[in-house]
Amino acid sequence: MTLGSVAVFCGSSFGASPAYADAARLTGRTLAERGIDVVYGGGHVGLMGVVADAALEAGGRVLGVIPRQLHDRELAHTGLTELHVVESMHARKQLMADLSDAFIALPGGAGTLEEVAEQWTWAQLTIHAKPSGFLDVDGFWAPMRTMLHSMVSEGFVRPEQSGIVSFSGDLDTLLGMLAAPPSWTDKWGGDTTGAPQP
Repeated sequence: MTLGSVAVFCGSSFGASPAYADAARLTGRTLAERGIDVVYGGGHVGLMGVVADAALEAGGRVLGVIPRQLHDRELAHTGLTELHVVESMHARKQLMADLSDAFIALPGGAGTLEEVAEQWTWAQLTIHAKPSGFLDVDGFWAPMRTMLHSMVSEGFVRPEQSGIVSFSGDLDTLLGMLAAPPSWTDKWGGDTTGAPQP
């Protein structure tokens, strides 16, 4: 599968480690250099701004999607290729899903986790057939990987569905995983052939 666009979910803060901003910068630059559009939350703050600026500096296309409430608080990035202002957080996630072929979660807080978890859920329910990946910077997402293993072992996620999400500390490896054709089944054991878009 060719990735034409990837949504990047990440913190609106920088986090405690400089490694997080380094990873955000690498992600933005790498996607741009590969001709992959960056879709993200539209802000200029924290890791979000780092991803966008790095992609733009590398000549890439960056599509931001921001709720009006945040736009009106002057949190929007003003130099993007496209900026979509929507009326709600749900509309933001819907449009980001529509614009993207896959999803990457960088380090972030509750919002980052909620965004990637929703896309994971939509794939599980065959609302779409798009994969999600966690860029595990310095082990940040290791507890999430452990939680996935627990969900599988305790019978809440089918083993064959665990391939909806991937984990890697290496961006190139993660992008390769995301470009692989969907191999998982839906929640009830069916395949993802003909899965509708959200």
